[in-house]
Amino acid sequence: MKRTTWIWIAAAAAAACAAAAAWVFQPAIAPISPPSPNDFDPASVARGARVVAQGDCMVCHTSAGGAPYAGGLPLRTPFGTIYTTNITPDAQTGIGTWPLAAFTRALRHGVSRDGHLLYPAFPYIHYTRMSSADIDDAYAYLMTRTPVAARAPDNDLLLPLRFRPLLAGWNLLYLRPGPRADDPAQSAQWNRGRYLVDGAGHCASCHSTLDPIGGERSPAFSGGNIDGWDAPALTDLLNAPKPWTREQLALYLRHGWSPEHGAAAGPMGPVTHSLAQVPQADTDAIATYIMSLQRPSARSVAAGAAGHAAANATVGNAGSTHAGAGQA
Repeated sequence: MKRTTWIWIAAAAAAACAAAAAWVFQPAIAPISPPSPNDFDPASVARGARVVAQGDCMVCHTSAGGAPYAGGLPLRTPFGTIYTTNITPDAQTGIGTWPLAAFTRALRHGVSRDGHLLYPAFPYIHYTRMSSADIDDAYAYLMTRTPVAARAPDNDLLLPLRFRPLLAGWNLLYLRPGPRADDPAQSAQWNRGRYLVDGAGHCASCHSTLDPIGGERSPAFSGGNIDGWDAPALTDLLNAPKPWTREQLALYLRHGWSPEHGAAAGPMGPVTHSLAQVPQADTDAIATYIMSLQRPSARSVAAGAAGHAAANATVGNAGSTHAGAGQA
């Protein structure tokens, strides 16, 4: 191998190490005195309720029989058990001393207020795509909830994964910080749907398969497994025993039930309970975007192939007839 090639490899490795080091050494953000609920604009709090419902935050951050948002729910992963954190404004065990900047950094970069890296069971690789306005509103909503003193149990992970600096390498591979620009070739409803699905909704977290180190495999939405339940491929709805329509999916997302497809069960049940709290325009947009991702149905492909074969046969027969007429 040429010397210049080795130089480029060494330079790339050094750059990767430097980038990982930058992720590892994150500064703490100074705590604040817990703000009063009256410090927040009621309109922002109301919008924040919508954002938090879009993200289904209460389901993951509420343990069985626990107070809302107080954490402690065990998340079973291939690498061990992670317990969700308290996101009430309690000063000692929650986020009561977190300024908005710390909350934003957690969602955008997966870094806690004190500078330690968060495990990606908290889907910051998706939350990073949320707008600053939505993050601000979610913060206003959560900081006006009832403070609850509740400390989550210690995580029970494989020994190497208890060393959080290793997450810096994971972030280099999978985290692309910041929102996406709208696609000008698509409708406003489609863009809104993509924003919700890829951002607060973090749908790919459950509906995608994971690679050996917990990253979402490409293509996204090809089906996954969560809490022992199979999360179906969101790109294969046209190949279901009874193919889905956009209208059926929108109804299912909003009400947890569709006459043609039945009721939501397992982890999807709480998701639809949360989506029932958002405007219908949001669930309609999600349905529009998801249905745009569909692979062609096997039925339509087979029908197209049969039609093509029939057309060829017709042309062939016509040619034979004309040839026979010429011979006569």
